[in-house]
Amino acid sequence: MKQRLFILSMLLCLNFLAQERSEIIQQRIEFISEQLETENIDLTNLLEQFNFYIDNPIDLNKSSRETLNDLGLLTDIQISDLLVHRKIHGKLISIYELQSLKFWDLETIYLVLPFVTLDERLDRLHLTFKEAMREGNFDWFLRFQPTIERKAGYADVPDSLLEQSSKYYYGNAHKYYSRFRYAYKTNISFGITAEKDAGESFFRGAQKNGFDFYSAHAFYKGGKYLKSIALGDYQIQLGQGLNLWSSYAFGKSSDILTMKRNPVSIKPYTSVDESRFFRGAAINLAYKNFDFLLFSSLKRIDASGIQDSLQENLEFVSSINLSGLHRTHSEIAKKDALKEFITGASIQFQNDFLKLGFQGVYLRYDQPVQLNPRPYNQFYFSGDNCLSLSSDYNYVYRNLNVFGEVSYSMNDNHSGLAMLHGALLAIDTRFSLGLLYRDYDEAYQTMYNAGFSEGSRTQNENGLYAGFKFKLSKAWSINAYTDVFEFPWMKYGVDGPSKGHEFLIQPIYKPNKAFELYARFREQLRQKNESPSTGVITNVENVLQRNFRINISNKINKVLTLKSRAEWVSIQRESQSKEQGLLITQDVAYKPKSFPLSFNVRYALFDTDSYSTRIYSYENNALYVFSIPAYYFKGSRCFLLARYSFGRSIDLWVKYGFFLYNDRDQIGSGAEQIQGDRKSDLTIQLRLSF
Repeated sequence: MKQRLFILSMLLCLNFLAQERSEIIQQRIEFISEQLETENIDLTNLLEQFNFYIDNPIDLNKSSRETLNDLGLLTDIQISDLLVHRKIHGKLISIYELQSLKFWDLETIYLVLPFVTLDERLDRLHLTFKEAMREGNFDWFLRFQPTIERKAGYADVPDSLLEQSSKYYYGNAHKYYSRFRYAYKTNISFGITAEKDAGESFFRGAQKNGFDFYSAHAFYKGGKYLKSIALGDYQIQLGQGLNLWSSYAFGKSSDILTMKRNPVSIKPYTSVDESRFFRGAAINLAYKNFDFLLFSSLKRIDASGIQDSLQENLEFVSSINLSGLHRTHSEIAKKDALKEFITGASIQFQNDFLKLGFQGVYLRYDQPVQLNPRPYNQFYFSGDNCLSLSSDYNYVYRNLNVFGEVSYSMNDNHSGLAMLHGALLAIDTRFSLGLLYRDYDEAYQTMYNAGFSEGSRTQNENGLYAGFKFKLSKAWSINAYTDVFEFPWMKYGVDGPSKGHEFLIQPIYKPNKAFELYARFREQLRQKNESPSTGVITNVENVLQRNFRINISNKINKVLTLKSRAEWVSIQRESQSKEQGLLITQDVAYKPKSFPLSFNVRYALFDTDSYSTRIYSYENNALYVFSIPAYYFKGSRCFLLARYSFGRSIDLWVKYGFFLYNDRDQIGSGAEQIQGDRKSDLTIQLRLSF
């Protein structure tokens, strides 16, 4: 019987493992990108997490709750189900035995299959430095991304004009990236990352040291009492993201699991986002059921300063710049203008069912922040310091998981309270329900947060979210959620209190592992200022957006996959005529197992009335390169991504793509303007592994 189970599980793995990995990773990236609606996003840390567990699968017979949570694909109810099963019945015989767990259905098993294993080998409890160096992996990435079409900002102008105008770039039109990293499982990591954006100087001008951005880290994880320690650049995740969460986080998606944060206290930082990280040291200690976290960070960030007219030596910061771009005279002037010091501590208690945490975070700037006064930013951060205190909880009882966080912030000018409470209920393997309530004061202020929200800030919002997953039959399932929210104070572009709702329903037809069809309807109602304004007082009007999507994925055989998608969007508001947009994409993925060359191809057609009806769509790219372009106006897009592997040590990616517009003779504006109807992109990346 054991042999049959083993053979069956091995066949299950081999048939679909490679393609399932990329699909799962792509789905998680889409969850974040659809919520943020931005092209400029770096999710390297998220992608590294999945790639690590592909190369070093989690042992389901030995892994702790913390490690299983780190994967981010299981609910606490499912994790508790596995831990209780291990405690009562002993080790699992086969992956296929997971079907005997009460809250693990086949969909969950298939989801985690690429990232887990059953390993009977004994763990290496003591490893010498020489053995760690020999058994670890060294990776060196080199990336080159040139700008193909000439943009207005790269015009050849005199230095005097460069120093006076912000319309021209100091550097060349190429983007360079280099990263060297050593890693031994999740236990040891050290490396250095460097990046230069297009338009930034390189070994000249403001960048005489070469790259515009450097990042380095050293990280250790694994001891009984010393759980982890980080030096250099790192990230911190605590609670549900209200008080401190320095990385990106999932929001509303078709999977209700993403409503809940699964924090990893300390993570080494390897991305090139130049703002969402800490620089200094962090340590996580453990004793019995208690964890103690201490961290401190000191780094410079970009900002604009103004001189106080009444006090000669006093300077204020009027804005903080998070773009990380230093191409023009004004952008270079903002570089490293503000010194940020942040320190904090956390104590956590955890047993098999309950987790409690208490945190304190203190932030100070070397210059006070005083934004240009506007009605909507009255409660934004101001001053030079902020103290925030919080407490979070997570409790699992059978098929119920309740969680939440309460946080309070205070500085010399404002104080505010933010709270979030949620619950996940698994009725059985077929039906799961999620509920979440949040209430964030307009005066709540923390600079690094990622609480579940409709807006871009964990501030000035309250709302109620409810979602469910229902397995109707072996082939049919349905996911849905609704979210009702309001903003008690004004927002940017909204001159008054506002409210809205969001609704999504997604039926899925998946008769086998090779074919999947889903349809999605999403409705978003938000309130914005009427445009153009019809009087002295600007009225607030409803803006109703509806998205329809049909997505088909078909694995023709073990090496060829076809994906087709059609998405239509409409926007209605009283002050403007109705706007619409359409996007149709066709993707082909060819990934042979015995041949070193693989490729992805896309051809897309789009037609939208304006930028407002733009549609974002994730694209495959080289490893750790994120491509989520916005499709708008009228035209087509095509790209080809090829990967060639020279044995096990060298990988080369080349991607070329272009937009071809039917209704434009110039693209973009200002320094980014291109004369013509074509916009191209090229990525060349080399990875050396040894």
